[in-house]
Amino acid sequence: MKIGLALGSGAARGWSHIGVINALAAQGIMPDIVCGTSIGALVGASYVANNLAGLEQWVRSLTRLETARFFEINTSLNGFVNTERLHNFLNCYVASDEALIENTGKHYAAVTTALETGREIWMTEGPILEAVWASISLPGMFPAIRINNRWLADGGLVNPVPVSVCRALGAEVVIAVNLNGDIVGKHFQKNNNVAKPVNPVISKITDLVSEYGLNVFSRDANSPQPPGMFESIAGSLNIMQDRITKSRMAGDPPEILIAPRLSHIGLLEFYRAEEAIREGEQCVERVMPQLEQLLQN
Repeated sequence: MKIGLALGSGAARGWSHIGVINALAAQGIMPDIVCGTSIGALVGASYVANNLAGLEQWVRSLTRLETARFFEINTSLNGFVNTERLHNFLNCYVASDEALIENTGKHYAAVTTALETGREIWMTEGPILEAVWASISLPGMFPAIRINNRWLADGGLVNPVPVSVCRALGAEVVIAVNLNGDIVGKHFQKNNNVAKPVNPVISKITDLVSEYGLNVFSRDANSPQPPGMFESIAGSLNIMQDRITKSRMAGDPPEILIAPRLSHIGLLEFYRAEEAIREGEQCVERVMPQLEQLLQN
């Protein structure tokens, strides 16, 4: 029986995929087919390239300051990610530039989106890092990448949880990890106990956009303040991915659905890997009776 693992998009919440993979392995379940979207493509690529242990060790040690260093003011306006630092990270903990998907020993696919047409593209061969970069290129944050005369961007725009890709590659049982099940509206629920982000880039851009908006559109001084730019981006992405995920999985549901509850982790809070990984492990424990019964049958 061929088992497929569909790893969904979800930015910083995606470190929970590491916990899911580890917990499945502890039960002797090794997927034959691994398909990922966005952060799911990154973690999935690290797994099939046998670099997951190194990735886990690094993300567990990640701090707020280290996370902030991945972002910068980019005068070209292609995004806010320090691409050189990101490239070095991918080389160390995902794969080398020369590593090919077809040499991993597993069926792997990264989902991305063609910007000119909106078509869903499956990267199933060629350099692993190209596939990962194309899948994680979140508009406004990461610059799009050009492959085969197409500009490619984040796969979460079209297929946030790639169950269909696993089936197309031959999976008979699909285990899907959906990171978007409980996130709509959560970025607008204020919590005074949560520390504010220290990323100077995000803070400065948000302040500039807020100041512009307040100057252009006159507002009552006592009226509620509008959400910050990144709060609005996060909320919009959450709504989009939640709706697309529900629509796609209604037509092609997985045999096993794992849905970590990580709405308290923000879009860019990559330094919160410890709790994300732990929730991924606990989610597998919760579905193990269902999974064991399915595999026995």
